[in-house]
Amino acid sequence: MLKPLENRVVLRVKEEEEKSMGGIVLTSASQEKPQTAEVVAVGEGKTNHHGTLISPLVKVGDTVIFEKFAGTTVKMDGEEFLILKDSDLLAIVE
Repeated sequence: MLKPLENRVVLRVKEEEEKSMGGIVLTSASQEKPQTAEVVAVGEGKTNHHGTLISPLVKVGDTVIFEKFAGTTVKMDGEEFLILKDSDLLAIVE
């Protein structure tokens, strides 16, 4: 499994439909909307300029929203994951 460093998180992206319910192919502009994903791993956090460790606000199992083109895609054991900084996350879905 992947173990993210510092303030990074590993996400399992939930697939988004590329067509509307009526079968219309969506434009690239509409595909740039935020996506949802499950947090599968969380880094320890990052130290601020005072030396205090700031932990990420998310935990494993959270569903989060992020910008479509954020982070780095990694394939491991046949599964695709996204690694990004916790500051690139937009929201936690409750």
